[in-house]
Amino acid sequence: MSKLEHAIVVGAGIGGLAAASALASHFEKITVLERDELPNGSSPRSGVAQSAQLHFLLQGGLAALCEIFPGLDLDLAIAGAVPIRYGLDDRRELPGFDPFPQFDFGVQGYAMSRPFVEQVIRQRINRLQNVTVRERCRATDIMVARDGLVSGVTWEGANGSSETLRADLVIDASGRGALTLATLKSSGRSQPEQTTIGVDILYATTVLTLPESSRDWKIVITVPNLNEDTKAGALIPIEGGRWMAVVAEWHAETPVIDQSSFLKFTQCLRTPTIYDAIKGATSFGRVERFGFPESYWRHFERLDDFPQGLIPIGDAMCRFNPVYGQGMSVALKEAALLKTLLDSRTCTESPLKELTSAFFTEASAVISTAWSMAAVPDLIVPKTRGERPADLQALLKRQQMLNQVAALDPEIYKVTQEIRHLVKPQSALHHPDIVRRLEGAFTG
Repeated sequence: MSKLEHAIVVGAGIGGLAAASALASHFEKITVLERDELPNGSSPRSGVAQSAQLHFLLQGGLAALCEIFPGLDLDLAIAGAVPIRYGLDDRRELPGFDPFPQFDFGVQGYAMSRPFVEQVIRQRINRLQNVTVRERCRATDIMVARDGLVSGVTWEGANGSSETLRADLVIDASGRGALTLATLKSSGRSQPEQTTIGVDILYATTVLTLPESSRDWKIVITVPNLNEDTKAGALIPIEGGRWMAVVAEWHAETPVIDQSSFLKFTQCLRTPTIYDAIKGATSFGRVERFGFPESYWRHFERLDDFPQGLIPIGDAMCRFNPVYGQGMSVALKEAALLKTLLDSRTCTESPLKELTSAFFTEASAVISTAWSMAAVPDLIVPKTRGERPADLQALLKRQQMLNQVAALDPEIYKVTQEIRHLVKPQSALHHPDIVRRLEGAFTG
C-alpha cells in the first residue's frame, strides 16, 4: 500500500523528534514545527524550561529510543554518554537502606544531559529525507473538519507570516498541551477529565567538575523519609567529564539560588554522600532553578468525540513529578507505541482509522505504571494536594516489605528495578514465581 501523504509534528523536543521518526516509514512527508531556534550543539534552549535540569533516561526509555532509532545507544556512547551498569553503578539511599544492596543485572544504560540526548537524536532526524524541521514556527491552530477529522495546522513565522499546512495526522508534542486543549474548545468539544497531584516542588541543578576519587558508584540518589523530611538529591556523571547535581524539596519555602545555598542544602539531606562528593568541586556552574506545581494526567481516552487524526504525546497528555525521572522515557515509549500501531496497520485500507482511539487505550497502560509509582510517595506528604486512595497506608506498607525482600533477593530486586525503569508493568510482581518468592520471604 502506498504511503500516507503528510503528517505534522508540533514540537522538536525528544518526544516530537521520536514521533517524527516513528512516522517516517508511513508518510511521504513529515513536517516538524518548532517555535525555538534550535542550537547547533547540546545547549539548553528557552522553549524547554527545564532543559538545563537533570534528566534520567530510564532503561525502558532507552529501549524505546533504540526501537525508533536502531543503534542509537551506540551513537550516544560514541558521542560521550557515560555508561551505567544499573544495579551496580547506582547508589540508592532509601530510608532504612543506606545504601540499598548493589547487584549487577547485566543491564547497561547511559547518563547524560537532556540537551545532549536531543542533539544526538537531531543528528539522526537530519538523515531522514522525508522529515523537515522548520524552526521559529509557532503552531497556532489545529484545523478540524465537520466530520471530526483533523485537516491541518496553522502556524506563524518569526516575521509574522502565517500559513496553513494540510495534514492527515497531527502529533502535539509541544509540551503543556495548550494547542490540543484549545482545539477541543474551538471545535465545541469537552475538555478531558484530569487527575492532579499538587506537589509544589522546587528544585535546582548545577554542573560540576569533581576531583578524581575512589568512589564505588557513578550515580547516587538520596531519597528522604517523606513522613519526616522532604529534601532529596541526586548526582550523576554526564558527557564531557562533568557531573550534574540536583536538589529538590516538596513544598519548599526557601529556594536554592547560588553555590552557597546549594551546598548548604546538600548538608541537610538525609545522608552526607552528595555533600561529601561535591564540596571539593574544582568548578561549580550556575545554579538553574525550576518550580513544578503539580503532576497531571489528562484522560483523553474518556472523551467520546476526540478529533481523529490528532494525537497528543508526552507532557501534552501526562506530566510527571520530575524527581522520579520518568518524563522522557514515557514520551519515548509513547512514540514507540505510535510506531507499533502504524506498523500493524500497514496493510489495512484505512491505517489512520481509529488510530487515535487505539493510541489512547494503549498509552494509558504505559502511563499507569509510571503514574502509580510517583503518586503513592507524593501523597505521603501532608501538604500534597490530591485525592488519596483509601488503601494508601496499605500500599506504603506493601512497598516497605517489598524493599526489605528485594534487599535480600536479587531476583525480586531485578523485577522491581525493571518496573521502576518502565521495562515491565507492575503486574510483573504477580508472576507465580515472584509471588512464591515473596510469600516465602513474608512467612519465613
